[in-house]
Amino acid sequence: MRRPVFRLPSWLPVDGYVLALLGTVGLAALLPARGTAATVADGASTGAVALLFFLYGARLSTREAMDGLRHWRLHLTTLACTFAVFPVLGLAARALVPYVLPPALYTGLLFLCLVPSTVQSSIAFTSIARGNVAAAICAGSFSSLVGIVVTPLLAGLVLHGDGGGFSAHSLVSIVCQLLLPFLAGQFLRRWVGGFLTRRKKVLGYVDRGSILLVVYAAFSAGMVQGIWHQVSPLRLLCLLGVEAVLLAAMLTLTSYGSKKLGFPRADRIAITFAGSKKSLAAGLPMASVLFGAQAGLAVLPLMLFHQMQLMVCAVLAKRYAARADLEEAPAPGAAPAAPVDGAGSASPHGAGAAREAARRRA
Repeated sequence: MRRPVFRLPSWLPVDGYVLALLGTVGLAALLPARGTAATVADGASTGAVALLFFLYGARLSTREAMDGLRHWRLHLTTLACTFAVFPVLGLAARALVPYVLPPALYTGLLFLCLVPSTVQSSIAFTSIARGNVAAAICAGSFSSLVGIVVTPLLAGLVLHGDGGGFSAHSLVSIVCQLLLPFLAGQFLRRWVGGFLTRRKKVLGYVDRGSILLVVYAAFSAGMVQGIWHQVSPLRLLCLLGVEAVLLAAMLTLTSYGSKKLGFPRADRIAITFAGSKKSLAAGLPMASVLFGAQAGLAVLPLMLFHQMQLMVCAVLAKRYAARADLEEAPAPGAAPAAPVDGAGSASPHGAGAAREAARRRA
């Protein structure tokens, strides 16, 4: 007798990379880096962050970014959601401290509200939902580009006194680990862009491996310093509830707000998915620079929110697609549309067949 194979429902996309991140956190809990190993891990993490932002700069097409400026209303709306509405909601959540969230988790929640939007999943869900994929690509790219500068600036303004933000050391770290490598990547893109494009799959593993290294170093430092004793399972459940409310609020605002602003359906879909998401790939290395040894708890809300947004938006994208199918389906009893040739006009053979069918029905 064949054993039944357990499979997750298709509407429940558990990201394999999130599982790898959780495994890395477990490894750091069991075998944290100490002493010389901690020094090596910290140095490797610093180098990994610089490499990540060099690759971001080298792969960002300036021409594509300039072409996307034609949709400036859409991009401004997405940026406003990412870097204005999200931070305001994060600041409003301060009222939950200390009754619902401890200060350490609130700091992570507030940092989550400051990071840029994600690119890959916004594009994927916009495509599934029959939205404006080109706009989603440009919106995600612009958000990542703006976030390199805006996220540290916002962190300096709103995280002061919350365990993050600017100091002379963090300012130098941001410039050296984030901005300079990104600018170097943009400068060298002319020579290395083709090489990186041809090896996109391999470099994807480099990206993800670098982030896993950053997570291991951050959570190891947290284990050594005992910061995990500050959080109980009940507080983690409370954090999940707060993040669910935050995601629901942003999805509702981006969906109905973009409709009120007069955007067509395809653009509204792109705004909904790009404006309600946060980038794990960009947020983790930024947190390691801004928070140092406290980065372990600071990135936990972002990791949980990332998986939650994947699950919820996957369901939402399929509903958008199903609704589009219903709208495009012909009415009962309606004659099928004449075939269309490659130039976009009705085929004369198809038109003739349609007329013959109509004559026979008559």
